[in-house]
Amino acid sequence: MILQFGLILLFLAIGEFIVWLTGIPVPSSIIGMLLLAMSLKAGIVKPRHVEKLSNFLVHNLGFFFVPAGVGLMNCLGLISDQWIPIVGAAIGSTIVIIAVTGWTHRIVRKTFTHKHVLKREID
Repeated sequence: MILQFGLILLFLAIGEFIVWLTGIPVPSSIIGMLLLAMSLKAGIVKPRHVEKLSNFLVHNLGFFFVPAGVGLMNCLGLISDQWIPIVGAAIGSTIVIIAVTGWTHRIVRKTFTHKHVLKREID
């Protein structure tokens, strides 16, 4: 499991290097995760190389929210003063996310259905 941790840490380090090199405003963990996903998809990294550690992390995911929960409890005074904008932002962003996801799904589905129909007609 230490080798699996090292492999995931390697992809995080590569993501960190890319952010340092290019200065793009994307978290290095996201870039590392995308690189790992592409490597898994391309077959460069086999699922067995990260499976045991990934299962462990997913099964203990709730534990990683404890620091965020404690930090949130430390800010209860601020949250009680600003609860209306917080709830409004949460509701508004949820509506926007649902709408954008729906529109994106419709566009992708229409595009791939159209290509599939054209391919059938050609065959």
